[in-house]
Amino acid sequence: MCGIAGELRFDNQPADLAAVERITHHLAPRGPDAHGFHSRGPVAFGHRRLKIMDLAEASGQPMIDNDLGLSMVFNGAIYNYPELRGELEQLGYRFFSGGDTEVLLKGYHAWGEKLLPKLNGMFAFAIWERDSQQLFIARDRLGVKPLYLSKTKDRLRFASSLPALLKGGDIGKTLDPVALNHYLNFHAVVPAPRTILAGVEKLPPATWMRVDINGKVEQKVWWTLNFGPNADEANYGFDEWRDAVLDGMREAVSIRQRAAVDVGVLLSGGVDSSMLVGLLREAGVDNLLTFSIGFQDAGGERGDEFQYSDLIAQRFNTQHHQLRIGESEILDELPAAFRAMSEPMVSHDCIAFYLLSREVAKHCKVVQSGQGADELFAGYHWYPLVDGADDAFSAYRKAFFDREHDEYAACVQPAWLTDDVAGEFVRQHFAQPGADAAVDKALRLDSTVMLVDDPVKRVDNMTMAWGLEARTPFLDYRLAELSARIPGQYKLPEGGKYVLKEAARKVIPSEVIDRKKGYFPVPGLKHLEGATLGWVRDLLVDPAHDRGIFNPQMVDRLLTDPQGQLTPLRGSKLWQMAALNLWLAEQGL
Repeated sequence: MCGIAGELRFDNQPADLAAVERITHHLAPRGPDAHGFHSRGPVAFGHRRLKIMDLAEASGQPMIDNDLGLSMVFNGAIYNYPELRGELEQLGYRFFSGGDTEVLLKGYHAWGEKLLPKLNGMFAFAIWERDSQQLFIARDRLGVKPLYLSKTKDRLRFASSLPALLKGGDIGKTLDPVALNHYLNFHAVVPAPRTILAGVEKLPPATWMRVDINGKVEQKVWWTLNFGPNADEANYGFDEWRDAVLDGMREAVSIRQRAAVDVGVLLSGGVDSSMLVGLLREAGVDNLLTFSIGFQDAGGERGDEFQYSDLIAQRFNTQHHQLRIGESEILDELPAAFRAMSEPMVSHDCIAFYLLSREVAKHCKVVQSGQGADELFAGYHWYPLVDGADDAFSAYRKAFFDREHDEYAACVQPAWLTDDVAGEFVRQHFAQPGADAAVDKALRLDSTVMLVDDPVKRVDNMTMAWGLEARTPFLDYRLAELSARIPGQYKLPEGGKYVLKEAARKVIPSEVIDRKKGYFPVPGLKHLEGATLGWVRDLLVDPAHDRGIFNPQMVDRLLTDPQGQLTPLRGSKLWQMAALNLWLAEQGL
């Protein structure tokens, strides 16, 4: 796990190494163990290293192979690199290091972009081809690892985070009105390639890009998630799908234990994280660390789920760490959490993951987390609504969108008003081929768009802020493809994730499986009260925070009933608006 940065010039000038150094140094929390730079002619690379796979200096980056004419920077982890190394050795390649970075470099030399489907892992990387004078960049299938881009007529820059990219300078800092529409309507999800800033894009998941020194760009999507059983699975019943899920989970958890000495799990006490604990124990992991977090009650809502996480910790005899956070610490640490965000996010989970990661990083460098299960196995409440609706798009919109278009229009000042671009994006996504059933259309959207730019981005940003590598077994591409082939009738019953829950019964106690669905609860940020409400009010009405985005009349109306202004997903509309102002302030925008 690392932070990467780079620049390619199109104007016959040498790369601006000083700019790349500024960007790279801002990525230091992502890679606290080492750093390196490489500059040659029109290209420069920077790298911050978190040592996991191979601790030796030979695996340091940027990695340069003069014999092959290639240099690269890489962020992520390739879990099947030993098998790929064996294939390459059979082809005659010889290795000077023991990690996954050199496997990527030589694999690209051997197979070019055809390397990508061979990879099992999370990754964003850039490779400079000395002889062809081309830069090749790529991102993993489900966008676990980020890559932000800034392109002008003179150069292309990239980095692992948007705030780091800004440190290079020469980037416009104006908000993108279309992205703002997505932020306020599509639950803060801004689909790639857009970001909240007009001057910065992000490489979409499962996409590669090739850029030459004249600025010519070639781009291609190299993987898609298609729904529906394979021909040989057409007659599968429930038992076959359940057993396939359990086998797939075992493989996904096991392969993610490579090069991990001290093993941690972010244990919420729900089915997903509890299943990870059980499978790790089943795989023979002895020194298993688990971590849970809780918050102060508010609005009559309980702020922790310790009764379930304690049950799992005791059942599997883990080294358990329980962290309880009060309101004052949330307010103290929220600015730092927002500084760690590549883009503004509204989920209350962010502060939970930020503070939990701070604790976990004291004990281990690698942690497994349960993100992705709800999006892949239909764990959210809107999937049955969409499945039974005559108009799948309208049902999804009613359940997921934070505002109707009329309310959005009243929320922003006229300069920022756009058409219903978020609604049209979802409508077009639902109309694409490859997912026939209504529920599959929603699952495809959530697993390839929402998941990437909400839960996955949240986990990456908050864990890497503390130099902690998070591995997400549910996002193993083989498991994702399996889940997409399972008919909705086996996912939707019993509150969703039915086939996964029944697979989990073979691993963990039923008390955890049959409980009411929970989340990382941070009641204080939903039921705005006391000091938290005062803080949010200041973010929205203090002239120092006024950027001319929001309509003051709407702000006043929401403040008259702060506890009652919730979105369909039970988030605070006030908090969503204040969070944008806070992120802009913490990024100096």
